[in-house]
Order: sequence, then structure tokens, then C-alpha cells
Amino acid sequence: MKLRQFRYRAVITLDPARPGPSVLHPPARQYPNHTHALVVLAHSLNEADRYKYFPAETSWDGGEVLHPGDHAVVTVTVTDDEAAEFLGTGQEITLWSGGEIGHGTISRRIFNEYGPC
Repeated sequence: MKLRQFRYRAVITLDPARPGPSVLHPPARQYPNHTHALVVLAHSLNEADRYKYFPAETSWDGGEVLHPGDHAVVTVTVTDDEAAEFLGTGQEITLWSGGEIGHGTISRRIFNEYGPC
């Protein structure tokens, strides 16, 4: 069985660095382009009390590293058949990397000339 891959554009903000790490907020990190270190948490588009964590590849134009406090327009690639039930235009997301490290909003789903990615 092959899982489908979904791609979305999103506007994200990484939380500013905090004075001391906690269980919910891990120590500040840097994130290189094409990182697999970020996990996307999203609530269902149809059932508000249902949510899911999606391992993802996050990439952006340019080669700069993202730091705490940065804002960026990114491409989020998720390989999960349920992605379309949780991720859609206008959907708010939370970014995790050992704890909550940021948030964002899905701006659109990316399609290629052959249909959905």
C-alpha cells in the first residue's frame, strides 16, 4: 500500500526563544531548509475535537536557516492519506519539535500539472 503525498504552502512563525526550556517548550533550535525536524499538529476540518500529528518535510525558498522568532512562507510535505481531512486553506497549525515551537496557517494546497501532489 502506497501512502499519498500532500503539499501545502503555509505562513509560519517560530516562537521566540524562551529563557529556560520546559516540557512544553523545548530549548531553541535552528532549522535548516528541507528539515524533517518539524511535526505539524492540526485539528480535523470536520470534527473540532479530533487532531493529528503529521511528520513532515518543511522547506522554503532560499538557503537561510530558520531561528526562533522568524516568520517564513514554507512548503509542508506530508505523506499520510488522512492529510486532506486535517489540512486545508485557512487551517491553523501548530509546529512541534520535541514540544510546541511555533504556529502557522495553511494558505493553499499545491497541485502540479498531473493533479494533487
